[in-house]
Formats: sequence, structure tokens, C-alpha cells
Amino acid sequence: METQPNTIDNGVNVEALLGAREALKQAPEAARFAWRAASEWVRGTHSRSTIDGFFGLGEEQRHRQAYSFDSDHPEIFAAEDQGPAPVEYLLVGLAGCLTAGIASVAQNRGVQLRSVRATLEAGMDIQGILGIDGDVRNGFDSVRVHYEIDADASDEDIAAIVAQSQKRSAVFDVLTNPTDVMVTVA
Repeated sequence: METQPNTIDNGVNVEALLGAREALKQAPEAARFAWRAASEWVRGTHSRSTIDGFFGLGEEQRHRQAYSFDSDHPEIFAAEDQGPAPVEYLLVGLAGCLTAGIASVAQNRGVQLRSVRATLEAGMDIQGILGIDGDVRNGFDSVRVHYEIDADASDEDIAAIVAQSQKRSAVFDVLTNPTDVMVTVA
């Protein structure tokens, strides 16, 4: 009786990723990307942001479709709650980036995922943003990410996959390292 090889399929084309990595080693200037979003105020604290194009691989690129995101503040902030709070989008970005990394690393290491669930929570003292206490920072004081992962791997292997995802995550890097942000007015 012949046994079939166990095919791992987490939905990640690792061959294409590794091929792109090798190609970019030969043309590092193509690795420079510029991500963009445009936002328009709607009313009150409600705004709508759109993402369509970006620059990468040496030229302008487009998503398959434009994506639109509404953001607002909850009613308890005297707002209309027309969308997630902007800080919640940061948590969504972090969760998406880390989870994509977990799927990619698991695929590359031959680990079949059955389920991956992330729960994120960020603490914030709003006395800073409300101008009550100038010594309180405006942003998160901490972010906690908890994963529940069911996979064909040991706990140690799963922890190593999560650690590698964290090491390579662009959003984790943006949140944990200073990033220059310049704001201008036309």
C-alpha cells in the first residue's frame, strides 16, 4: 500500500513569495513601496477613507478594487458611531499582519493550520486626548495579542511560528518603533 504525501495548504503561495524574495535581492530598488490612503471628513468625527493604488516593484500598482473604510467614535464620546474608532483600525491592521505572517511561516515550515484566532486588546487613558492631563500620553499604553492556534505542530513549533511572524510584521514594527510622521496643510 502506497501512502500519499501529506500536502500542506494554508492558502499561501510560498514558492511565489520565495521567488519574489530572490528577485528582489537582485533588484533591491524594486523593494521600495509606498502605501497610500485618502480620507474625507463626512460629519462630526465621522470620516471615510479610501485605498486604491500603491507604488511597488518600481511602478504604480492597483488593488483589484478600491476599498472604503468609515471611522468614527463611539456614542459615549458624543459621536454618532458610524464606524470603528481609528485606534481600532490599528488593532485590525496588527491582527491582519501577524495572522498573515503566521499562515505564511506555517506554510513555509510545512505546518498545516486548522484554525487561527487572535484576540487583541489595547489599554488607553483618554485623559490625554481630552486634554485633562498633559502628562498622559494620547495613544495606547499597551497592546496585548493572544493567539489560539490549532495546527499539526507542537506548542514549541507554534510559538516559533508566531515569533517569526512578529519579527517580520510591518505593522508590529510600526507600532513598536518610532516612525517619522509629517503632517502638512495646503
